[in-house]
Amino acid sequence: EFELEEEGVKLRIKKGGAVGSHVDPAAAVVAAVPVGPALPAAASASVAAPEGDAAFDGLAIVPAPMVGTFYRQPEPGAEPFAAKGQHVQKGQTICIIEAMKLMNEIESELSGEIVEVFVEDGQSVQFGDKLFAIRES
Repeated sequence: EFELEEEGVKLRIKKGGAVGSHVDPAAAVVAAVPVGPALPAAASASVAAPEGDAAFDGLAIVPAPMVGTFYRQPEPGAEPFAAKGQHVQKGQTICIIEAMKLMNEIESELSGEIVEVFVEDGQSVQFGDKLFAIRES
């Protein structure tokens, strides 16, 4: 038996139970959520508003567009794509997230200065984790 409740949706799966034709409306909503490969990194990276931390008010927060391993540089020993204090351009690669042995280049959605890097090189990230704070210019 497995039960998951998240964001107001409850899903329960039970093995070996009686088979019935009743469809729970909540389960129908869950079934309607598309499941498939991640969007290309450039299309899925977006900029979110800062949440609750006054030090980052007015800054754009770049969230992780997928689950994976965060890399700041293209290979060990190389210069980082983006460092604190560096100016980046819209479309510039700012990091790589490795997911299922694929290296996904994450591009900046805006031009500005990197004010903070929230993640260490080689660290695992979850969808939505804060990666960078950027002061738009």
